[in-house]
Amino acid sequence: MDNTNQKKALINAEIGLFLRGLIIGKVLTLMVIGGLLWWLLKPSLSSRSSTDSSSNQSFKTVSSNASTFGTIADVPPASFNYGGSTAWASIRQLVDSQIQSDRPELQLRYVNPINGSPGSSSGIRMLLDGKLDFAQSSRPLTDEEQAIAKERGFTLEQRQIGMDGVAVVVNPSLKVSGLTVEQLQQIYLGQITNWNQVGGPNLAITAFSQRPEDADTVIFPSNSNLKGQALGSNVQYVYSTTEAVRQLSKNPGGVYYASARSVVFQCSVKALPLGSTSGQLIPPYREPMVSPEQCPRQRNQLNTQAIKNGSYPIIANLFVIIKQNKGREQQIGDAYTKLLLTDQGQRAIEQAGFVGVRQ
Repeated sequence: MDNTNQKKALINAEIGLFLRGLIIGKVLTLMVIGGLLWWLLKPSLSSRSSTDSSSNQSFKTVSSNASTFGTIADVPPASFNYGGSTAWASIRQLVDSQIQSDRPELQLRYVNPINGSPGSSSGIRMLLDGKLDFAQSSRPLTDEEQAIAKERGFTLEQRQIGMDGVAVVVNPSLKVSGLTVEQLQQIYLGQITNWNQVGGPNLAITAFSQRPEDADTVIFPSNSNLKGQALGSNVQYVYSTTEAVRQLSKNPGGVYYASARSVVFQCSVKALPLGSTSGQLIPPYREPMVSPEQCPRQRNQLNTQAIKNGSYPIIANLFVIIKQNKGREQQIGDAYTKLLLTDQGQRAIEQAGFVGVRQ
């Protein structure tokens, strides 16, 4: 499939999610309004015990103080371009659509890169080049990106709004119990080339990846000695996670890593447990695992507990990347971040399949 068709497929998928997000947003808004009316109009019950009264008063205080999209001031009434991480797709459609429903004065337009595949790296590059007003990333900023910004007369700020995991997926037929982080890294460096080297069958490994310059998620931390090393010759580059999943379904020895939210629920691939050591393998999905035969009637769900408590070995923090230039870009980046960090925004992020940062 060429880049044009791939982009069309991505756009069609996001349109469907956008419509779903609008419906969810309207339903949630009606529920909130209905709940507030019930509390305002409900009769006073003098016979209620002092304990119940205290509990109810506390609940009403929490409800009245809950921050919503409507409580955020200084939201600029204009149209803005944004882009970046494909891992954010469900946030863009299920959360951003609710924001724009509640704040119609704000219009957000997702922009794909003209060259290369969409992702955190390409989004940050477009922000540096002045093609975006803010960017969405599922990895931290690099020293190089900060240096480029400084050369151009501004700085970049990253504001965390949620968490995800990095999941490793393979063909469902592959029999392997899991991988350590070190084994995963060695596969992508070309040091492990056969599944029998990690307890699997005698089968050559085909590692799929986005190109490093367009990478959406990373498995080599910025403080790792391995960062910056060339990937192995066994790595085949793909345009998107959609393409990688399609390739894995046809390749029994294939492997790919991506946002856990993007791949854990997929029917045509299998997510592997991952660990810091072989004795501490943790699945990115909630156990028990749903087999491919049960899907799509049932789908695997994200292991949010392991991500929240930090036991899952590779966490992908979700950042809004803001251009600090005292201009319209900084204003919209700040406002968008504040919207996502409201109580309503954090609940919507969790409904989109991620872990919020405000517990």
